[in-house]
Amino acid sequence: MSVTIHQSIIDRRLLRPFGEGARNLQQFLDFPSDLYRHDSHYVRPLNFDLKGRLTTKNPFFLHAEGVLLTAHRHGKVVGRCTAQIDREHLQRYRDDVGFFGFFDTIDDADVAAALLNQATDWMRERGMRSARGPISLSMNEEVGCLVEGFDTPPMILMPHHHSFQGGLIEQAGFQKVKDLFAWSYTVGQVPARARRAADEIAALPELSFRALEPRKMERDVRLVMDIFNDAWSDNWGFVPMTESELQKLADDLRLLLVPELTMVVSLEGEPVAVAVALPDINEVIADFDGKLSLVHFAQLLWRLKAKGPGRARLALLGIRKKLRHIRKYAGLSTFMYVKMNEAGQKLGIRSGELSWTLEDNGPVNTAIRFMGGKVYKKYRIYEKNIG
Repeated sequence: MSVTIHQSIIDRRLLRPFGEGARNLQQFLDFPSDLYRHDSHYVRPLNFDLKGRLTTKNPFFLHAEGVLLTAHRHGKVVGRCTAQIDREHLQRYRDDVGFFGFFDTIDDADVAAALLNQATDWMRERGMRSARGPISLSMNEEVGCLVEGFDTPPMILMPHHHSFQGGLIEQAGFQKVKDLFAWSYTVGQVPARARRAADEIAALPELSFRALEPRKMERDVRLVMDIFNDAWSDNWGFVPMTESELQKLADDLRLLLVPELTMVVSLEGEPVAVAVALPDINEVIADFDGKLSLVHFAQLLWRLKAKGPGRARLALLGIRKKLRHIRKYAGLSTFMYVKMNEAGQKLGIRSGELSWTLEDNGPVNTAIRFMGGKVYKKYRIYEKNIG
């Protein structure tokens, strides 16, 4: 059966009331609610957040361009995705790779192929030779297609898919390029070996640590990203945030940040390591269906601030590269895991997710296993030659 693709350029026109672009954007946002209506683990992201990300209000589009694509059959939306080109990525890697993201379809190979063909045609017209995804919209946001772990809800800023989705991407000619791991962790369980390693680091006279300060959020976010960019600079696909993206991150964190779930570690007064865990907002908004009315907003604040979340995601942990081969500081990451675990216990957090890590990042994955973490979800990134 024929599939029709609607395409809208990602720009401010998507926010104009009653325009064709605005209708396509709303269909793009609404489609997953229908697709996942029988999946109790799906959590619809907030519309206001996605509208901020999927228009040129998003500072990502100061160095990128993209389109929204929706697939239609008999007047009904049956799939969606984005196609985007990131000039920061191209400048760093010079690999002529374009990206697709927000990929969701019904279980139909023709629909998936039609969307991905339209996306790759758009990339090819702009000089790209390879297509990679799902990446929504950059490596600093939701990444990958869920291929294992469908029986639990996604954590904040992590994607969720039906079990058939990865297979449809492969049927469209894409192949696996990288898997990402999400690790589950039960708060309170610290192996004895990890405790000893953490205690050795804690005893170092040159070590100090503190939480991020909400009143100095911009300063601290800049510090966090300076360490993060150094620590992650050799990671596959990594692209550092721009100045405007850093500012947006600082603004976004003001609502969500729980200072007790953050850490800046210094040696001799020099900041050398950071960790940031976020309360799992998906646990809080699961019944909002993407809406954020005044009533929803009040519920959000009460559930986050008064009731408190039961889950959190360790989204960022980085140690400056110069410390990696100094034996004296080998237990630094374990020290940070233990301290974050203690903070979570005090806040009543029962479980956590450490995500994501690359499948071939041996040192980081070993450290998480050392703390008792277990891989419970896998996400896959695919690539296809389109040159």
